[in-house]
Amino acid sequence: MKTWLITGCSSGFGQRLALAAAQRGDQVVATACNVKAIEKMVESFGGRMINLPLDVTDAAAAKAAVAKAVEIFGGFDVLVNNAGYGLFGAIEEGAPEEYRPMFEVNVFGLIETTKAALPVLRRSRGMIVNMSSGAGIAGSGGGGYYNAAKFAVEGISEALAGELKPVGVRVLIVEPGPFRTDFLGRSIAMVAKEMPEYAASSRKHYRETNNGNQAGDPDKAVAVILQAVDADDAPLHLPLGPVAHSIAERKLASFRSDIDAWRDITIATDFDQA
Repeated sequence: MKTWLITGCSSGFGQRLALAAAQRGDQVVATACNVKAIEKMVESFGGRMINLPLDVTDAAAAKAAVAKAVEIFGGFDVLVNNAGYGLFGAIEEGAPEEYRPMFEVNVFGLIETTKAALPVLRRSRGMIVNMSSGAGIAGSGGGGYYNAAKFAVEGISEALAGELKPVGVRVLIVEPGPFRTDFLGRSIAMVAKEMPEYAASSRKHYRETNNGNQAGDPDKAVAVILQAVDADDAPLHLPLGPVAHSIAERKLASFRSDIDAWRDITIATDFDQA
């Protein structure tokens, strides 16, 4: 049996993962900024699931949630940093009051929650699961701010993996493609300013996406995440779904092409040997 602390449980993968873990007999600390949204979720699990308020942008709140989890369950084995939302629009279109709050939640909130949880995870030799995205693998027009936030999650996670391996704490980066959650509904924001210069490149994809008809089955994705958390040989990167895998393959091929094309020129930059 594992004990989980999961952020962003009011909807989407956070909620489904919390329910799936509890249904299989694990203990779950489900958190959300609006705790009323998850009150009913815990009722059928008795004391195995508790709900706590947690605004991840508040470092003191993150520490308080961790302390409460330790008080009730004695600790936890898995931290899932799931809280976050998307912001879409061209880079030039975005305003600071639009993109800075998104970074506060998606990046700095993840950092503060992770820092609060690490003393507990070191004792349990547990795992950090950071929810990234296919958008964290490769950038695309109109998604630059969200790409940047998820690229940050990837970099932080890779660094954590190196820092924590010696103390027995593992890191899993989950990189979903499009799944049939409400991400493209309540968890998405568009920049307010629209410039005609970017009508084709920054808006087209997101306006044409039909929320509710994504090919990905989120319950199947959650089952894969559970399997990876339980596995002794879990990878660092876990692209979920054929779209995420296609993004990764295209990125690898493009990166390799760039490296190979200019290899001889770009490696000839050291001082000449005497």
